[in-house]
Amino acid sequence: MGDAGFRRAKWSIAALFCFLGLQYATWAARLPALKARLDLGAGEVGLLLMACGAGAAASFPLVAHLMRRFGSRRLSLASALCLTALLAALSVVPDYPLALLVVGADGVAVGCLNVAMNAQGAALEAAHGRTAMSQLHATFSAGLLAAALLASGVTAVTPSVPAHFAVAAALLLLLLAAGRRGLLPHTDPGPGTPKKRSRLAAPSGKTLLMGCAMAFGTITEGAMNDWSTLYLKDVVRASSAVAPMGIAVVSAMMLLARVRADHWRDRWGDARVVRTGSAVAGLGLALALPAGGVVPTLLGFACVGLGAAAVTPCVYVAAAERGPDALSLVAAMGTTGLLAGPALIGFVAGAAGLTLGMATVAASALIVTLSATWIPWRERAGVPVGQTGAPARAPGAS
Repeated sequence: MGDAGFRRAKWSIAALFCFLGLQYATWAARLPALKARLDLGAGEVGLLLMACGAGAAASFPLVAHLMRRFGSRRLSLASALCLTALLAALSVVPDYPLALLVVGADGVAVGCLNVAMNAQGAALEAAHGRTAMSQLHATFSAGLLAAALLASGVTAVTPSVPAHFAVAAALLLLLLAAGRRGLLPHTDPGPGTPKKRSRLAAPSGKTLLMGCAMAFGTITEGAMNDWSTLYLKDVVRASSAVAPMGIAVVSAMMLLARVRADHWRDRWGDARVVRTGSAVAGLGLALALPAGGVVPTLLGFACVGLGAAAVTPCVYVAAAERGPDALSLVAAMGTTGLLAGPALIGFVAGAAGLTLGMATVAASALIVTLSATWIPWRERAGVPVGQTGAPARAPGAS
């Protein structure tokens, strides 16, 4: 398979990752407007966010069934269309119960697209013998950034949520149209997923290890996004202007690292990248906490962004190689970690202080290091990014 085919498929799959980041961040950016229109309290907004995450986490059995029945290409396209329609519905939903229903359905569609697009990315790597998953995850981050810029631009012109979401929906459909033709076709299930099987099998110990690494990896990411600003302000005593730099440092380092992480995977292999990266994240943060001060803290946060960047892309690839059931379960555990992480840190912080809460984040990263030791990573032939290697068998998850 040549470079042109690889690039075409890669950009098509990247459009899905960008799509998901843009769709999610679009409605999240307008939560204040939705809160005002529906007259919601803080607890009701929290429940609204929880409904989305709960829908994604609970979608595991459905996603596994749909992956086996339709394959990742058709599932990704169908779930993307659903997400576009749900975004439009959320802009005009008349009351809170319906908003909960729409956001819960949005979570289920997010779960479907998340699994399907990661299956496409893993199939691309296996079919072409080249790494791409980390760069695909970088385009998700780019979609988040694009949504933030779009929200700022549209609200400068009009406060109308329907107008904003209409513009976003048009962009989403353009992304979907641009990527549709280059997506990889459905392939037969792999050895671990018989074609005629209709029921979920009990997950293996190796699959649960992958889920553990994914869950604690997303705990690390989610907690840093939600608690880094408060830590800088309340514990480090940074100014109001400096405190938001925590999120900026973590996000910027993660985006830059994901752009380069596929080169690291080719050079050192997924196992070493995950073990070393998560150790850097955990130890860097653990050393920064007792040091105190703005600069050491930001350096510790930078270590988290740098070290955690490649964890989820690599675990998705490993899970996809074990079939759609494993991929769906690992993705659901990742969503659960993303939901549970901030709440867990809040519980620890309330009981023993935010410094110990952030130490829990460091411990989560080190648990990823431990879990990664026993995950069966696929060996790589060391083919540099940009060159064609001997193609491997496509994973069954596609």
